[in-house]
Amino acid sequence: MSFLKEYGFLDSDISEYENNTPEKMKKVIEEHENLVKVNLEYLRNLGIETYKEIFINYPDMFLMDPSNFEESFAKYDKEELISKLNANFKMVKYL
Repeated sequence: MSFLKEYGFLDSDISEYENNTPEKMKKVIEEHENLVKVNLEYLRNLGIETYKEIFINYPDMFLMDPSNFEESFAKYDKEELISKLNANFKMVKYL
């Protein structure tokens, strides 16, 4: 999971992800690293400061097709979305 360091993940963040994610999910994430990178980059570029927490807690959503991933965020007011997700990353499960 060293590619996560490219996105600002600390060793402690990666350990948290590895300790809380089932082995099958970790394997799928590794197999689709490029897809995960595209979706991580989208959140980061959008201004979501809690992208690491979102990934650690909801890694499966990063396996979505990038257009579907972006669409799930684009249907909301950008500033309001950023504000809510930066205040509470768990709001992502309601998108």
